[in-house]
Amino acid sequence: MKQKLLIILISVLAINCSGVKNIQEAINYGNYDQAIETSLKHLRNNKIKKSNQTYIFLLEEAFQKVTERDFNKIKFLKNDGNKESLENIYTIYTNLNRRQELIKPLLPLRILKKGRNAQFNFRDYSNDLINSKEELSEYLLEKAKNTLSESVYKIDFRNAYNDLIYLDEINPNYKNTRVLIDEAHFKGINFVFVYMKNKTNMVIPMRLEEDLLNFDTYRLNNLWTVFHNKKQSKQLYDFELELNLREILISPEQVREKIIVEEKQVKDGWKYLIDTNGNAVKDSLGKTIKVDNFKTIRSKVTKFTQFKSTQVVGQVKYVDLTTKQLVQVFPIASEFVFEHNYATYSGDKNAINKQNLGYLKYKYVPFPSNEQMIYDSGEDLKNKIKSIISNNNF
Repeated sequence: MKQKLLIILISVLAINCSGVKNIQEAINYGNYDQAIETSLKHLRNNKIKKSNQTYIFLLEEAFQKVTERDFNKIKFLKNDGNKESLENIYTIYTNLNRRQELIKPLLPLRILKKGRNAQFNFRDYSNDLINSKEELSEYLLEKAKNTLSESVYKIDFRNAYNDLIYLDEINPNYKNTRVLIDEAHFKGINFVFVYMKNKTNMVIPMRLEEDLLNFDTYRLNNLWTVFHNKKQSKQLYDFELELNLREILISPEQVREKIIVEEKQVKDGWKYLIDTNGNAVKDSLGKTIKVDNFKTIRSKVTKFTQFKSTQVVGQVKYVDLTTKQLVQVFPIASEFVFEHNYATYSGDKNAINKQNLGYLKYKYVPFPSNEQMIYDSGEDLKNKIKSIISNNNF
Protein backbone atom coordinates (compact mmCIF):
# COMPACT_ATOMS: atom_id res chain seq x y z
CA MET A 1 0.00 0.00 0.00
CA LYS A 2 2.80 2.41 0.95
CA GLN A 3 4.57 1.60 -2.30
CA LYS A 4 1.42 2.46 -4.32
CA LEU A 5 1.04 5.81 -2.50
CA LEU A 6 4.71 6.58 -3.18
CA ILE A 7 4.25 5.83 -6.90
CA ILE A 8 1.15 8.07 -7.06
CA LEU A 9 2.99 10.88 -5.24
CA ILE A 10 5.98 10.65 -7.59
CA SER A 11 3.63 10.68 -10.64
CA VAL A 12 1.80 13.79 -9.39
CA LEU A 13 5.08 15.59 -8.71
CA ALA A 14 6.37 14.66 -12.16
CA ILE A 15 3.21 16.01 -13.81
CA ASN A 16 3.38 19.25 -11.82
CA CYS A 17 7.07 19.72 -12.61
CA SER A 18 6.38 19.13 -16.29
CA GLY A 19 3.51 21.67 -16.26
CA VAL A 20 5.65 24.31 -14.51
CA LYS A 21 8.50 23.71 -16.94
CA ASN A 22 6.20 24.13 -19.97
CA ILE A 23 4.80 27.41 -18.61
CA GLN A 24 8.26 28.77 -17.85
CA GLU A 25 9.39 27.88 -21.38
CA ALA A 26 6.34 29.66 -22.80
CA ILE A 27 7.28 32.81 -20.82
CA ASN A 28 10.92 32.55 -21.94
CA TYR A 29 9.82 32.41 -25.59
CA GLY A 30 7.34 35.28 -25.20
CA ASN A 31 4.25 33.06 -25.46
CA TYR A 32 2.63 34.89 -22.56
CA ASP A 33 -1.01 34.12 -23.36
CA GLN A 34 -0.22 30.42 -23.47
CA ALA A 35 1.50 30.70 -20.08
CA ILE A 36 -1.48 32.62 -18.62
CA GLU A 37 -4.08 30.18 -19.91
CA THR A 38 -2.15 27.12 -18.68
CA SER A 39 -1.55 28.66 -15.24
CA LEU A 40 -5.24 29.57 -14.92
CA LYS A 41 -6.24 26.04 -15.89
CA HIS A 42 -4.27 24.63 -12.92
CA LEU A 43 -5.47 27.31 -10.50
CA ARG A 44 -9.14 26.90 -11.39
CA ASN A 45 -9.03 23.34 -10.03
CA ASN A 46 -7.69 24.41 -6.62
CA LYS A 47 -6.17 27.87 -6.15
CA ILE A 48 -5.30 27.32 -2.45
CA LYS A 49 -3.44 24.07 -2.99
CA LYS A 50 0.20 24.44 -1.85
CA SER A 51 1.59 22.63 -4.90
CA ASN A 52 -0.17 25.22 -7.11
CA GLN A 53 1.68 28.19 -5.56
CA THR A 54 4.22 28.18 -8.40
CA TYR A 55 1.45 28.77 -10.93
CA ILE A 56 0.50 32.00 -9.12
CA PHE A 57 4.07 33.31 -9.47
CA LEU A 58 4.14 32.33 -13.15
CA LEU A 59 0.73 33.93 -13.79
CA GLU A 60 1.86 37.13 -12.12
CA GLU A 61 5.09 37.19 -14.18
CA ALA A 62 3.40 36.40 -17.52
CA PHE A 63 0.66 39.01 -16.99
CA GLN A 64 3.18 41.73 -16.11
CA LYS A 65 5.37 41.00 -19.12
CA VAL A 66 2.57 40.74 -21.69
CA THR A 67 0.95 43.95 -20.42
CA GLU A 68 4.25 45.80 -20.71
CA ARG A 69 4.85 44.41 -24.19
CA ASP A 70 1.36 45.38 -25.38
CA PHE A 71 1.61 48.94 -24.03
CA ASN A 72 4.94 49.40 -25.82
CA LYS A 73 3.43 48.04 -29.04
CA ILE A 74 0.45 50.40 -28.82
CA LYS A 75 2.75 53.35 -28.15
CA PHE A 76 4.88 52.49 -31.19
CA LEU A 77 1.87 52.02 -33.50
CA LYS A 78 0.26 55.30 -32.41
CA ASN A 79 3.53 57.19 -32.95
CA ASP A 80 3.92 55.56 -36.37
CA GLY A 81 0.52 56.94 -37.39
CA ASN A 82 -0.24 54.33 -40.05
CA LYS A 83 -4.00 53.90 -40.24
CA GLU A 84 -3.53 50.29 -41.31
CA SER A 85 -2.41 49.68 -37.69
CA LEU A 86 -5.77 50.72 -36.21
CA GLU A 87 -7.08 47.15 -36.30
CA ASN A 88 -3.94 45.95 -34.53
CA ILE A 89 -4.33 48.61 -31.83
CA TYR A 90 -7.99 47.68 -31.26
CA THR A 91 -7.08 43.98 -31.08
CA ILE A 92 -4.36 44.65 -28.50
CA TYR A 93 -6.76 46.61 -26.28
CA THR A 94 -9.27 43.77 -26.64
CA ASN A 95 -6.65 41.25 -25.51
CA LEU A 96 -5.56 43.43 -22.58
CA ASN A 97 -9.15 43.57 -21.36
CA ARG A 98 -9.79 39.87 -22.05
CA ARG A 99 -6.83 38.75 -19.91
CA GLN A 100 -8.06 40.77 -16.95
CA GLU A 101 -11.52 39.24 -17.23
CA LEU A 102 -10.00 35.74 -17.23
CA ILE A 103 -8.04 36.39 -14.04
CA LYS A 104 -10.65 38.36 -12.05
CA PRO A 105 -12.86 35.37 -11.07
CA LEU A 106 -9.89 33.73 -9.28
CA LEU A 107 -8.91 36.76 -7.18
CA PRO A 108 -7.58 37.00 -4.58
CA LEU A 109 -4.66 34.66 -5.22
CA ARG A 110 -2.68 34.33 -1.97
CA ILE A 111 1.11 33.90 -2.09
CA LEU A 112 1.75 32.02 1.15
CA LYS A 113 5.55 32.42 1.39
CA LYS A 114 5.38 36.21 1.03
CA GLY A 115 2.18 36.67 2.99
CA ARG A 116 0.57 38.77 0.29
CA ASN A 117 -1.90 38.57 -2.59
CA ALA A 118 -0.67 38.30 -6.14
CA GLN A 119 -0.49 41.74 -7.76
CA PHE A 120 -2.05 42.47 -11.13
CA ASN A 121 -2.08 46.03 -12.41
CA PHE A 122 -5.63 46.08 -13.73
CA ARG A 123 -7.08 49.14 -15.42
CA ASP A 124 -10.31 50.21 -17.06
CA TYR A 125 -9.97 49.86 -20.85
CA SER A 126 -13.53 50.97 -21.64
CA ASN A 127 -12.56 54.31 -23.16
CA ASP A 128 -9.57 52.83 -24.98
CA LEU A 129 -11.77 50.13 -26.50
CA ILE A 130 -14.51 52.57 -27.49
CA ASN A 131 -12.10 55.11 -28.99
CA SER A 132 -9.97 52.58 -30.86
CA LYS A 133 -13.09 50.83 -32.18
CA GLU A 134 -14.52 54.15 -33.36
CA GLU A 135 -11.29 55.09 -35.15
CA LEU A 136 -11.05 51.65 -36.74
CA SER A 137 -14.72 51.65 -37.75
CA GLU A 138 -14.45 55.05 -39.42
CA TYR A 139 -11.26 54.03 -41.22
CA LEU A 140 -12.71 50.75 -42.53
CA LEU A 141 -15.90 52.49 -43.63
CA GLU A 142 -14.12 55.24 -45.56
CA LYS A 143 -11.68 52.76 -47.07
CA ALA A 144 -14.56 50.59 -48.32
CA LYS A 145 -16.47 53.58 -49.69
CA ASN A 146 -13.42 54.74 -51.63
CA THR A 147 -12.90 51.26 -53.05
CA LEU A 148 -16.53 50.93 -54.13
CA SER A 149 -16.52 54.30 -55.86
CA GLU A 150 -13.05 54.23 -57.45
CA SER A 151 -11.93 50.66 -58.14
CA VAL A 152 -12.90 48.44 -61.07
CA TYR A 153 -11.28 45.25 -59.81
CA LYS A 154 -13.20 42.32 -58.34
CA ILE A 155 -10.46 41.52 -55.85
CA ASP A 156 -10.71 45.06 -54.41
CA PHE A 157 -14.46 44.70 -53.95
CA ARG A 158 -13.96 41.35 -52.22
CA ASN A 159 -11.37 42.83 -49.87
CA ALA A 160 -13.78 45.68 -49.13
CA TYR A 161 -16.48 43.10 -48.43
CA ASN A 162 -14.24 41.28 -45.94
CA ASP A 163 -13.39 44.57 -44.21
CA LEU A 164 -17.07 45.49 -43.95
CA ILE A 165 -17.99 42.06 -42.59
CA TYR A 166 -15.34 42.51 -39.89
CA LEU A 167 -16.63 46.04 -39.21
CA ASP A 168 -20.17 44.69 -38.81
CA GLU A 169 -18.89 42.12 -36.31
CA ILE A 170 -17.17 44.65 -34.03
CA ASN A 171 -19.65 47.49 -34.58
CA PRO A 172 -22.97 46.12 -35.90
CA ASN A 173 -24.45 48.11 -38.80
CA TYR A 174 -22.16 51.08 -38.16
CA LYS A 175 -23.50 53.94 -40.31
CA ASN A 176 -25.53 51.52 -42.47
CA THR A 177 -22.60 49.17 -43.04
CA ARG A 178 -24.90 46.40 -44.25
CA VAL A 179 -25.99 48.40 -47.28
CA LEU A 180 -22.34 48.68 -48.30
CA ILE A 181 -21.80 44.97 -47.59
CA ASP A 182 -24.49 44.13 -50.16
CA GLU A 183 -22.95 46.53 -52.68
CA ALA A 184 -19.43 45.16 -52.19
CA HIS A 185 -20.70 41.61 -52.48
CA PHE A 186 -22.59 42.29 -55.71
CA LYS A 187 -19.64 44.09 -57.29
CA GLY A 188 -17.26 41.29 -56.31
CA ILE A 189 -19.31 38.52 -57.92
CA ASN A 190 -18.23 36.88 -61.16
CA PHE A 191 -21.38 36.40 -63.24
CA VAL A 192 -21.04 33.49 -65.67
CA PHE A 193 -23.35 32.89 -68.63
CA VAL A 194 -23.62 29.20 -69.51
CA TYR A 195 -24.88 27.93 -72.86
CA MET A 196 -24.66 24.89 -75.12
CA LYS A 197 -23.57 24.47 -78.72
CA ASN A 198 -24.60 21.31 -80.56
CA LYS A 199 -22.14 20.50 -83.35
CA THR A 200 -22.93 16.77 -83.53
CA ASN A 201 -25.34 16.87 -86.49
CA MET A 202 -27.77 14.97 -84.26
CA VAL A 203 -30.79 16.17 -82.34
CA ILE A 204 -30.03 16.55 -78.64
CA PRO A 205 -33.00 15.62 -76.43
CA MET A 206 -34.50 18.83 -75.03
CA ARG A 207 -34.57 17.45 -71.48
CA LEU A 208 -30.83 16.62 -71.69
CA GLU A 209 -30.04 20.20 -72.69
CA GLU A 210 -32.21 21.48 -69.83
CA ASP A 211 -30.49 19.15 -67.36
CA LEU A 212 -26.98 20.10 -68.48
CA LEU A 213 -27.76 23.82 -68.25
CA ASN A 214 -29.64 23.62 -64.96
CA PHE A 215 -26.77 24.79 -62.77
CA ASP A 216 -28.95 24.80 -59.66
CA THR A 217 -28.51 21.02 -59.61
CA TYR A 218 -24.71 21.38 -59.84
CA ARG A 219 -24.68 23.41 -56.60
CA LEU A 220 -21.74 25.44 -57.88
CA ASN A 221 -23.00 28.91 -57.04
CA ASN A 222 -20.94 30.32 -54.20
CA LEU A 223 -20.16 33.63 -52.53
CA TRP A 224 -18.24 35.00 -55.52
CA THR A 225 -19.55 33.02 -58.52
CA VAL A 226 -23.08 32.92 -59.92
CA PHE A 227 -24.11 30.94 -63.02
CA HIS A 228 -27.00 31.90 -65.33
CA ASN A 229 -28.30 29.79 -68.21
CA LYS A 230 -30.61 32.58 -69.37
CA LYS A 231 -29.26 36.07 -69.89
CA GLN A 232 -30.76 38.63 -67.57
CA SER A 233 -31.39 42.10 -68.89
CA LYS A 234 -28.98 44.81 -67.72
CA GLN A 235 -26.65 42.18 -66.23
CA LEU A 236 -23.03 42.45 -67.34
CA TYR A 237 -21.37 39.04 -67.49
CA ASP A 238 -17.72 38.47 -66.68
CA PHE A 239 -17.29 35.01 -68.23
CA GLU A 240 -18.98 32.64 -70.63
CA LEU A 241 -18.94 28.90 -70.18
CA GLU A 242 -19.69 27.06 -73.39
CA LEU A 243 -20.70 23.38 -73.38
CA ASN A 244 -19.68 22.37 -76.87
CA LEU A 245 -20.99 18.93 -77.91
CA ARG A 246 -18.97 17.83 -80.92
CA GLU A 247 -19.75 14.16 -81.56
CA ILE A 248 -22.24 11.47 -80.56
CA LEU A 249 -21.36 7.85 -81.32
CA ILE A 250 -24.03 5.16 -81.00
CA SER A 251 -23.21 1.51 -81.50
CA PRO A 252 -25.51 -0.89 -83.40
CA GLU A 253 -27.91 -3.00 -81.37
CA GLN A 254 -26.18 -6.32 -80.74
CA VAL A 255 -27.35 -9.66 -79.34
CA ARG A 256 -24.39 -11.88 -78.52
CA GLU A 257 -24.97 -15.59 -78.07
CA LYS A 258 -22.86 -18.02 -76.07
CA ILE A 259 -23.50 -21.74 -75.56
CA ILE A 260 -22.37 -23.22 -72.25
CA VAL A 261 -22.46 -26.97 -71.60
CA GLU A 262 -22.57 -27.81 -67.91
CA GLU A 263 -22.14 -31.18 -66.20
CA LYS A 264 -22.60 -32.23 -62.61
CA GLN A 265 -22.24 -35.47 -60.64
CA VAL A 266 -25.36 -36.19 -58.59
CA LYS A 267 -26.27 -39.03 -56.22
CA ASP A 268 -28.46 -41.73 -57.74
CA GLY A 269 -29.22 -44.34 -55.06
CA TRP A 270 -26.59 -46.85 -53.88
CA LYS A 271 -24.67 -49.96 -54.92
CA TYR A 272 -22.47 -52.64 -53.40
CA LEU A 273 -18.75 -51.93 -53.30
CA ILE A 274 -16.89 -54.25 -55.71
CA ASP A 275 -13.15 -54.91 -55.73
CA THR A 276 -10.95 -55.09 -58.83
CA ASN A 277 -11.82 -58.78 -59.23
CA GLY A 278 -15.50 -58.13 -59.31
CA ASN A 279 -16.16 -59.48 -55.82
CA ALA A 280 -18.32 -57.74 -53.22
CA VAL A 281 -16.29 -56.03 -50.48
CA LYS A 282 -17.33 -56.80 -46.89
CA ASP A 283 -16.68 -55.09 -43.59
CA SER A 284 -15.15 -56.61 -40.45
CA LEU A 285 -18.53 -58.06 -39.46
CA GLY A 286 -18.93 -59.78 -42.82
CA LYS A 287 -21.56 -57.41 -44.14
CA THR A 288 -21.41 -56.26 -47.75
CA ILE A 289 -20.41 -52.57 -47.94
CA LYS A 290 -22.85 -50.19 -49.64
CA VAL A 291 -21.65 -46.97 -51.37
CA ASP A 292 -23.42 -44.04 -53.05
CA ASN A 293 -24.07 -44.36 -56.73
CA PHE A 294 -23.44 -41.22 -58.85
CA LYS A 295 -24.58 -40.28 -62.32
CA THR A 296 -23.65 -37.40 -64.62
CA ILE A 297 -26.32 -34.90 -65.59
CA ARG A 298 -25.92 -32.38 -68.37
CA SER A 299 -27.47 -29.15 -69.53
CA LYS A 300 -26.90 -26.81 -72.46
CA VAL A 301 -27.33 -23.13 -71.52
CA THR A 302 -27.66 -20.54 -74.28
CA LYS A 303 -26.74 -17.18 -72.82
CA PHE A 304 -27.77 -14.02 -74.68
CA THR A 305 -26.25 -10.58 -74.08
CA GLN A 306 -28.01 -7.52 -75.44
CA PHE A 307 -25.54 -4.66 -75.89
CA LYS A 308 -25.74 -1.06 -77.04
CA SER A 309 -23.53 1.90 -76.14
CA THR A 310 -23.38 5.62 -76.74
CA GLN A 311 -20.53 8.09 -76.35
CA VAL A 312 -20.85 11.86 -76.20
CA VAL A 313 -17.68 13.87 -76.90
CA GLY A 314 -17.26 17.58 -76.42
CA GLN A 315 -15.48 20.50 -74.76
CA VAL A 316 -15.95 22.96 -71.94
CA LYS A 317 -14.71 26.42 -72.95
CA TYR A 318 -13.98 29.33 -70.62
CA VAL A 319 -14.16 32.79 -72.22
CA ASP A 320 -13.19 36.03 -70.42
CA LEU A 321 -15.72 38.58 -71.64
CA THR A 322 -13.67 41.51 -70.35
CA THR A 323 -10.64 40.67 -72.50
CA LYS A 324 -12.60 38.70 -75.14
CA GLN A 325 -10.02 35.94 -74.75
CA LEU A 326 -10.47 32.16 -74.67
CA VAL A 327 -9.12 31.28 -71.23
CA GLN A 328 -9.10 27.50 -71.27
CA VAL A 329 -10.56 24.46 -73.05
CA PHE A 330 -11.28 21.15 -71.33
CA PRO A 331 -12.19 17.98 -73.28
CA ILE A 332 -15.10 15.94 -71.97
CA ALA A 333 -16.38 12.51 -72.92
CA SER A 334 -19.20 10.47 -71.50
CA GLU A 335 -20.23 6.90 -72.22
CA PHE A 336 -23.40 5.03 -71.37
CA VAL A 337 -23.72 1.27 -71.88
CA PHE A 338 -26.93 -0.73 -72.05
CA GLU A 339 -26.33 -4.42 -71.31
CA HIS A 340 -28.94 -7.07 -70.55
CA ASN A 341 -28.35 -10.80 -70.03
CA TYR A 342 -30.89 -13.61 -70.30
CA ALA A 343 -30.70 -17.34 -71.06
CA THR A 344 -32.53 -20.46 -72.17
CA TYR A 345 -31.58 -24.10 -71.58
CA SER A 346 -32.13 -27.68 -72.58
CA GLY A 347 -31.34 -30.80 -70.60
CA ASP A 348 -31.34 -31.19 -66.84
CA LYS A 349 -31.83 -27.84 -65.06
CA ASN A 350 -30.11 -29.20 -61.94
CA ALA A 351 -26.77 -29.17 -63.76
CA ILE A 352 -26.81 -25.38 -64.20
CA ASN A 353 -24.64 -23.28 -61.86
CA LYS A 354 -26.11 -20.53 -59.70
CA GLN A 355 -25.06 -17.56 -61.89
CA ASN A 356 -26.43 -18.99 -65.12
CA LEU A 357 -29.54 -20.15 -63.30
CA GLY A 358 -30.20 -16.48 -62.48
CA TYR A 359 -30.19 -15.56 -66.17
CA LEU A 360 -33.06 -17.98 -66.82
CA LYS A 361 -35.41 -15.60 -64.98
CA TYR A 362 -34.97 -12.96 -67.65
CA LYS A 363 -36.12 -12.63 -71.23
CA TYR A 364 -35.39 -10.41 -74.18
CA VAL A 365 -36.22 -6.72 -73.60
CA PRO A 366 -36.60 -3.95 -76.18
CA PHE A 367 -33.46 -1.88 -76.77
CA PRO A 368 -33.59 1.74 -75.55
CA SER A 369 -33.98 4.34 -78.28
CA ASN A 370 -31.03 6.45 -79.43
CA GLU A 371 -32.61 9.48 -77.77
CA GLN A 372 -32.89 7.63 -74.44
CA MET A 373 -29.28 6.43 -74.69
CA ILE A 374 -28.06 9.99 -75.29
CA TYR A 375 -30.11 11.25 -72.37
CA ASP A 376 -28.83 8.50 -70.06
CA SER A 377 -25.26 9.58 -70.76
CA GLY A 378 -26.16 13.02 -69.36
CA GLU A 379 -25.67 12.18 -65.65
CA ASP A 380 -22.05 11.14 -66.22
CA LEU A 381 -21.58 14.21 -68.43
CA LYS A 382 -22.91 16.49 -65.67
CA ASN A 383 -20.52 14.97 -63.10
CA LYS A 384 -17.56 15.60 -65.39
CA ILE A 385 -18.61 19.19 -66.10
CA LYS A 386 -19.05 19.78 -62.36
CA SER A 387 -15.59 18.36 -61.67
CA ILE A 388 -14.00 20.64 -64.28
CA ILE A 389 -15.69 23.76 -62.88
CA SER A 390 -14.99 22.82 -59.25
CA ASN A 391 -11.29 22.35 -59.97
CA ASN A 392 -10.96 25.47 -62.14
CA ASN A 393 -12.63 28.32 -60.32
CA PHE A 394 -13.23 31.61 -62.10
